[in-house]
Amino acid sequence: MVPQRVSLLTLGALRLPELRKFYQLLGWEETEASSDEYAVFKTAGVFLTLFPLEELAKDAGVELQSPIEGFRGVTFAINVNAAEEVDSVMEKVRMAGGKILREPSDAFWGGRTSYFADPENNLWEVAWNPSSVFDERGAMIDF
Repeated sequence: MVPQRVSLLTLGALRLPELRKFYQLLGWEETEASSDEYAVFKTAGVFLTLFPLEELAKDAGVELQSPIEGFRGVTFAINVNAAEEVDSVMEKVRMAGGKILREPSDAFWGGRTSYFADPENNLWEVAWNPSSVFDERGAMIDF
């Protein structure tokens, strides 16, 4: 059986120091392993790491075609505890230099949502879902 969990997500970075700075400006805590060559951010249950794109491709044993600049078909989500938090989080993202793709709005499914892109066009949703359940660390365990 393959364990049903996600432990670590790695973003291949074109300009790692600049991308690292963006996540620092969001106020995200790093581990001692972080540097401008490999950055590790703590989140609720999953580590987010930044690694040079060319090195990531080499490590995975794949050929790097060309730097991807548009939508990659993947989004990440930050789920928050209250509807008004979507708006305050997006304001912090705006101040850190994130590109707001969709301003906060009420969602058809009863929550509130917004989207932004980091400096290398990785897409993030910030959402409040009224049925979300979080554990004591802030990891979402149900919705």
